[in-house]
Amino acid sequence: MQFILKEKENYSLGIKELDEAIGGIKKGSNIMLIGPSMCGKEVILNHAMQGSLTGIENAAIIVTTREPAMHMMQRLKRNKSCSLLSKIGFVDCVSKSIQHETVENGNIRIVISPADLTSIGVKISQFIQDFFVKRNIQKIQVHFNSLSIILMYSNTQTVFRFLHILTGRIKEMGALGIYVVDSGVHSQQTIATMKQLCDGIIEVKFENDRNFIRIVGLSSLPTSWFEYKIEGEKLEIIGKKTSSLDQ
Repeated sequence: MQFILKEKENYSLGIKELDEAIGGIKKGSNIMLIGPSMCGKEVILNHAMQGSLTGIENAAIIVTTREPAMHMMQRLKRNKSCSLLSKIGFVDCVSKSIQHETVENGNIRIVISPADLTSIGVKISQFIQDFFVKRNIQKIQVHFNSLSIILMYSNTQTVFRFLHILTGRIKEMGALGIYVVDSGVHSQQTIATMKQLCDGIIEVKFENDRNFIRIVGLSSLPTSWFEYKIEGEKLEIIGKKTSSLDQ
């Protein structure tokens, strides 16, 4: 498939301080979002998604390996984000494995397990065909939540080969790929291998009972570490650290 791109603005994370620090994310970028559990990586991912979907020519494809797609849709409805659902496609890798009652519809495509990389690729392609080709939506985000679970089901080289094709396609069509990775779970070699496919890294960490976030690789220098807090589905930057944390 040959992609014909229109001129379009950069992507954003939907977090004002970080977007200003890096000047936006260039189209065709692939980013790893890495950090420990319970630091709000899902909330960061949702900020990136919802911040972009306010535009007309925007859509998101979410590969979910943690939570059934139906649960995610219900949460969006509770948060009064129903208007966004027409521009979100879920590749559900969970429901079959836990025998959750979910059927495919316009929003949901079902894969039997996170190990079925071929089917995941097919379902992503179906949504790309719908959004990019049929509906002429020019800005598409592809989120993997999480890549760590996929790595638990398949070996590193198999996942690398799969992502090598996908990240290349994302570059070609000017989309944005974000891949959630849990730190402290994989070997350094596995993390280094996955990073080869990424243009930048969003790092989060928990230190002295506080959460911090920074971006590496999407601008000339890493950003400072920003302290943040999460309340429900909202992330708020509450300060910037320029001390020993900027390492």
